[in-house]
Amino acid sequence: MATIYLSPSLQPYNLYEGGGNEQQYMNLIADAMEPYLRTNGIQFTRNRLGMTLGQVIRESNSGNYDLHLAIHSNAAPEDLSGQLYGTDVYYYPYSWRGKRAATIIADNFKKIYPDPSRVQARPTTTLAEITKTNAPAVLIEVAYHDNSRDAEWIRTHVDEIAQNLVQSLTMYFGIPFITPPQPERVGIVRTQGGNLNIRRKPTTDSEIIGQIPNGAQVTVFGQTGNWYVVQYGNVTGYVRGDYLEIVS
Repeated sequence: MATIYLSPSLQPYNLYEGGGNEQQYMNLIADAMEPYLRTNGIQFTRNRLGMTLGQVIRESNSGNYDLHLAIHSNAAPEDLSGQLYGTDVYYYPYSWRGKRAATIIADNFKKIYPDPSRVQARPTTTLAEITKTNAPAVLIEVAYHDNSRDAEWIRTHVDEIAQNLVQSLTMYFGIPFITPPQPERVGIVRTQGGNLNIRRKPTTDSEIIGQIPNGAQVTVFGQTGNWYVVQYGNVTGYVRGDYLEIVS
């Protein structure tokens, strides 16, 4: 299944109009994303408060991630302070995967941002989290925190932003979006004695990425139709519900 590096802002000194700061609210968004990510079977590593940008990039590059997602809010130049608004989704112009992810995220974000015309995917060659990460990377500036209207929108739409971003990730990875988040459960494989296939997507013609022996216990993260998102060992994917008994 898909694996991302989740990198909310680590910049507490960027103050919000009306109170709060960038690190605070971008980490609240990441907090709200985590249950959606788990339910949808998207594995993630997240940066931690106190890390430097260099440490974040090195940690991201030490793993084998399908996408590096940085979450920030924006501020206008001093002479335009408080006058700009909107959402920018940045990608490296020579990464077609990064561009595709940014385009999906921007198009989907238009559904929730108050002025869809102000949501754009933009190429960049200057942002380190875009240019120095090995994985395809996207950096979203969700809105302008020095604009009172944008800052208030962020404060009052944390869960909606989180849900929208995870939905965009499922679109990028080509898997169904499961909402609302579901509690983790325990399942027992019940076959006629053979192994149960774990598949990359919830279809019988999808790639088999693992197998589970009859009687084995798995962690169940979510359900879509007759398919469950499960983890067995280090493998996360989909299994047919016909062969899984939910026991708790």
